[in-house]
Amino acid sequence: MAVAVQSVGTESVPRAPGAVPLLGHALSLLRDPFGFLTSLRAHGELVRLNLGTLPIYVATSAELVHEVTVRQARSFEKGRFFDRLRPLAGNGLANANGELHRAHRRLIQPMFSKDRIAAYSATMSRNARAFSDRWTPGRELDVAHEMAAFSIETLASTMFSSDIGLPAVEAIRENLPIALKNLLVRAASPKILDRLPIRPNRQFDAAVSQLRKVIDEVIRTARAEPTGHDDLLSLLLAERDGLSDTEVRDELSTILFAGAETTAATLAWTFHELAGHPEVERQLVAEIAEVVGDRPVTIEDVPRLQAVRRVLDEVIRMRGVTFLMRRTTEPVVLGGAALPTGTEVGFSLYALHRDPDVYAEPDRFDPDRWLPERQREAGLGREAFIPFGAGNRKCIGDQFIYTEATIALATWLPRWKLVPVPGHTPKQVASAVAAADRIPMTLTPRHA
Repeated sequence: MAVAVQSVGTESVPRAPGAVPLLGHALSLLRDPFGFLTSLRAHGELVRLNLGTLPIYVATSAELVHEVTVRQARSFEKGRFFDRLRPLAGNGLANANGELHRAHRRLIQPMFSKDRIAAYSATMSRNARAFSDRWTPGRELDVAHEMAAFSIETLASTMFSSDIGLPAVEAIRENLPIALKNLLVRAASPKILDRLPIRPNRQFDAAVSQLRKVIDEVIRTARAEPTGHDDLLSLLLAERDGLSDTEVRDELSTILFAGAETTAATLAWTFHELAGHPEVERQLVAEIAEVVGDRPVTIEDVPRLQAVRRVLDEVIRMRGVTFLMRRTTEPVVLGGAALPTGTEVGFSLYALHRDPDVYAEPDRFDPDRWLPERQREAGLGREAFIPFGAGNRKCIGDQFIYTEATIALATWLPRWKLVPVPGHTPKQVASAVAAADRIPMTLTPRHA
C-alpha cells in the first residue's frame, strides 16, 4: 500500500541565520566554510541559504543526500557549483548532463576497470619508489606540496602516458592547485563578481588559461605523433565518433581535477595524523612488513593491507568533499518540501561525515571505527559514508585513488618517518576537498 506524502512549499524550509543584504550567506561560507556547513544540520534536514540572491536548499542528513544522489537522481542535473567549474573542466564528465554524461562515462569507464588499475599499479609503485629514493634524511618537506607532485605525476604517467613531457607535468603541478583553491570562492560568490579584477579571479583565470594551453599542446603533439600507448589520451583520440580537441581537453582536465587533489590531500593528511598517533603508525608499519616485506608493493598487496585501508577511510571521512550541488529538472519533493524545477540543492560530504548522530566523536581520528564489528555496532550503512558520491554520478576513479594511496604509503612508511616541524599547525583550506594550507615535516629514516 503506497503511503501518501504530504508536501509543503519552499517557504516552510528553515533558513540559516547570518544572511546579509545582497551577499546572503556567501560571507559566512567564505569566512568559515567548514564551520558554517557543519552548523546547518542544527537547523533541520533541509535548510535554505542564499548565495547572493540565489536560494540554495542544503540537505544535511544521509537520508536526504541519498534521495538526491540515488533515489531521485534522474530528477536532478549538475547545479551551480559545476557551472562555475566549467572554465576548468568544460563539458567533461564532471559537468556533463544527460546523454552526453552517459556516453562519455561509457567511453571512459573501461580505463578504470579492475584489470586496468592492476596494470597501472606497477607505475604507481615505481613512482612511489622514485620519490622515496630522492628524499634525503633531515630534509624539510611541505608534505601537501610533495603529495600534489606525486599524484599529478602518477596521473600523467598512467592516464596520459609518460610522453607528455616534463614541462607539461610541471605546468600542471604548478597551476592545478591554484585553480582548485579558488574554485569554491567562485562557486560561493554572486556571478557578477566574476568580472571584478580581485585576486581570486586573477589567480583562477591565469591558472586555468595556463592549464588549457598546456593540455592543448599535449593533444596537438599526440595527434601529430601517435605513440601507440594504451592510455586515456590515446583512447580519447581514437574514439570512433571523433571527439574534438576541446572535448578531449575537457575530459583530461576533469580527470586531473577529480583525481589529483583527492589523492594529494588524503596522503598529506594521513602523514599529519600518523605523526599525532604513533601507535597507529606502528600498526601500519608492522602490517606492511608482514604483508610486503622488503620487495616492491604490488596490486596483490592492496586488499591485504586492511589497517592501511582503515586509516585512508578515516582520513577521507574527516577531510572530504567540501560542497556539491544539483539542480532539479522537474518538480521534486525533498524532506517534505515541494521544490520546483530549477531549484538548486546542495550537500556537503565533509559535514555529512562529521554528523555526531552517525559518527561517535566525529572530530576524532579513529581508524578502528572502520573495523567490521565497530561498524555493525554503530549501524554504519552505505548511505552514511559516501566519500566519492553515490549513484550514477559517483566518482569514476575511486578504486584508482585507493590503490594509488595504499601503494604509496606501503612504499614510504617502512623507510621514512615524517616528523612535524614545530611552529605550524596545518589549517584546512576549502577546495574541492578539505585540503591543507601547509604541512611542513622533516624526513627521518625509520631505521638507521
